[in-house]
Amino acid sequence: MQLAGFTPPPQPDWQAMADRSELQQRRRKQMWMAAVTVAACTLGVGAGLFILGRGDTAGKAPGPGDASQSATAAPGQDPNAPTVPGEPNLLRDRSGQVNIALSPDAVLGKVDNGNVLRLRSNGNSYAQAAEPVVDASKSFTVSAWVYNEADGGSRFAISQGDGTSYSFELGREDGNGKKSWVFRMQTDEKGAASTAVAATSDGLNTVRVWALLTGVYDAQGKTLTLYVDGKEAGRAPVAAAWSGQGPLQLGRSRHHGIWSGPWAGVIGHVLVWDKPLTADQVLALKGGKLDKEIKPVGSWLVG
Repeated sequence: MQLAGFTPPPQPDWQAMADRSELQQRRRKQMWMAAVTVAACTLGVGAGLFILGRGDTAGKAPGPGDASQSATAAPGQDPNAPTVPGEPNLLRDRSGQVNIALSPDAVLGKVDNGNVLRLRSNGNSYAQAAEPVVDASKSFTVSAWVYNEADGGSRFAISQGDGTSYSFELGREDGNGKKSWVFRMQTDEKGAASTAVAATSDGLNTVRVWALLTGVYDAQGKTLTLYVDGKEAGRAPVAAAWSGQGPLQLGRSRHHGIWSGPWAGVIGHVLVWDKPLTADQVLALKGGKLDKEIKPVGSWLVG
């Protein structure tokens, strides 16, 4: 059995996505303030309200690499829909129980063979889970197809941490006159730049191209590795990593108590494992050939 792959189109059809999502976006803005299930998600000073949801067993579709699970969809409902049934503002976790709430300016769209999240590079365009997905002090892997349309600025597709700092972040770095893909981790809870460790790409285009970004932290091997399109692009030694208790984020990262690096573009096929994938497994992931027994603990936008 193989993990279903995601083959990105040459470029997202922005106009078609906008047309399909206009009504959805207006509805979500109304639901954001009037949802039945609302919780205060505290991430230090300036906490906000987010809709929190947990997938019911009956609404749980099989995630990538987990064909043993079965989905029970309501009549007329797409079993591969990216959201929780009846909750269009909640991305459904196809492998676990950590659904992700969409902010009002986060828009769902479709590409040729999958669902994607379109983010607009502002403070109201992101998605946030209800809890962390992995313990970042232990081995894990995080991966997503991304399309960055911002010429400048650091942009983060996925992160996790707490109210002060990220524990890890995956995205595009813009610093010292260089733009590169980056997988970065923190080794201290204070989040200082001096305690961060990063693996970065060299010489790869980061603007208006699809890229499969995969970050692997091997706690036993004391290394973090960045893969781009299935190939190793950077590696760095790290003695130990720090894990904050905050939830998984799509489209932003926490730096010194402030949200930073808003994503501009598209994110899709988000996968998280609580183990370090090998180089061969990451390459297999790129080709849609990862063995189904290598099960992610979280998967979103994979249908």
